[in-house]
Amino acid sequence: MDADVIIVGAGPTGLMLAGELRTAGVRPLLLERQQQLRETPRANGVGGQILELLRYRGMLADLHAAATDPHPAPRFPFGDVHLDFRNVADPPLRSVQIPQPRLEYLLEERAGRLGARIRRGHEVVRVSQDQDSVTAEVRCADGPYRVTAPYLVGCDGARSHAREVAGIPFPGTTCPEVNRLSHVKLSEGARRCDNGDLDVPGLNRIRAGFTRTEHGVFGFGWLTSEVLLISTTEDENTTYEDDAPMTLAELQDSIRRVLGADLPLGEPLRLSRYQFQARQAERYREGRILLAGDAAHQFPATGVALNAGMLDAVNLAWKLAAQVHGWAPPGLLDTYHSERHAAGTRTLLHTRAQAALRRGHDPAAQALREVFQELLGDEAPLRRIGAMVAGSDIRHPSPDGDQHALTGTFAPDLTLHTGQGTTSVAELMHPARPVFLDLADRPDLREIADGWAHRVDVHVGGTELRPADAILVRPDGHIAWAAPVGASSGSLAPALRQSLFAWFGPPQNEGAPTHRPTPDPVPTTPAR
Repeated sequence: MDADVIIVGAGPTGLMLAGELRTAGVRPLLLERQQQLRETPRANGVGGQILELLRYRGMLADLHAAATDPHPAPRFPFGDVHLDFRNVADPPLRSVQIPQPRLEYLLEERAGRLGARIRRGHEVVRVSQDQDSVTAEVRCADGPYRVTAPYLVGCDGARSHAREVAGIPFPGTTCPEVNRLSHVKLSEGARRCDNGDLDVPGLNRIRAGFTRTEHGVFGFGWLTSEVLLISTTEDENTTYEDDAPMTLAELQDSIRRVLGADLPLGEPLRLSRYQFQARQAERYREGRILLAGDAAHQFPATGVALNAGMLDAVNLAWKLAAQVHGWAPPGLLDTYHSERHAAGTRTLLHTRAQAALRRGHDPAAQALREVFQELLGDEAPLRRIGAMVAGSDIRHPSPDGDQHALTGTFAPDLTLHTGQGTTSVAELMHPARPVFLDLADRPDLREIADGWAHRVDVHVGGTELRPADAILVRPDGHIAWAAPVGASSGSLAPALRQSLFAWFGPPQNEGAPTHRPTPDPVPTTPAR
């Protein structure tokens, strides 16, 4: 085999997957048809649950350092209304403003530092699989060649060749509209008003935000005191190629159609065009070919694709590594489809709702937007929708039926007081390994977990208002099992063993678990 896993596509999803696989000791080979990183950003930032995961990997500081704005105001579009968390403590939805090329550079640098092989200018032209392996035929400047691996992951976008070869249907719809986006310098003759509006000779003052006309939607905001972010949305049935460049003249023509007048524009710093689709692959795996990111789903709203795709990669990587290393329990890899397909379906739900809010032009649609915005003035629905957009409301079902409130959720970042000092759940998750965390000094539970010490890191520590006596955390940050506070060993032991086996295979010595020295006891703190 030339690699353990072939990854097709070096966007954020493929690069995140390469880094996660290397962290798990797997040899990925990432193939990307583009010679260089794209300079034109397809996204201006990243937000949602993936930011917490990046913090759990110790990567958030680097992301903030590379950002144009590491802590933008927590105000997000939702259709043509807004989720405004500026007066909400600990908002469920956050973002980092960073152009996609910078994000990709950081992810590629991490993957390369860990030892991933990344080949740019190498286009996968044909894929085939049999019972034991997948073969990719590749074309590059030096000529064609083949590579073979046990698995291949298609991270190659909406027109995924890997998905096509695997015969996986990609049902859904394409919205009959075209969105054009630009970053342009303020032109002479146009003036920024004190309140952020735009004063243009020959036009009425244009309000910052969105202006809806019978011909479409015009939107603008300020990136700096001199640089505008301008967008237009028009109903149009034209289909554009992904790589077809947009010109300044095309943008000016679109603005003229929407506003009914010319808008003088200065030097363009970015010009891009995109169309919304609502699609989801029927399955994320066919034999030894798997899908992640845009190859698996397309959403009819901005701000969610990076979050969803990178979370796909994190969920898949440790399960695929278990398969490659030969210890995966039965059905583990299949949980990638069941978990992330459900998450994708939920993301489609709220992005389709956004499309409905965005696309209506009649008085009834405007009334719906006004009612929806009024509801979002209350904190409870605002938090609920925010968590849905962030993807933080996802709860994966437990294979053993564990009904603890924490099971299947993303592990909270508890502050932990241990015999070696103070740490946190986020710090313990940096190595991307499973963690068994004893929060109540329960040697009976640690003795069981120690049988899996070759795959699971066992820690003991006290925390304020502990939510459980112990938790078992998967490498992707989701809780696989939790012990109710004060529950007896007799009721917990079988369930803990079952969960450890279901997620991490048999113990190191079947029937004779290995033991490590018991950590120094620490004071326990009251349960919540």
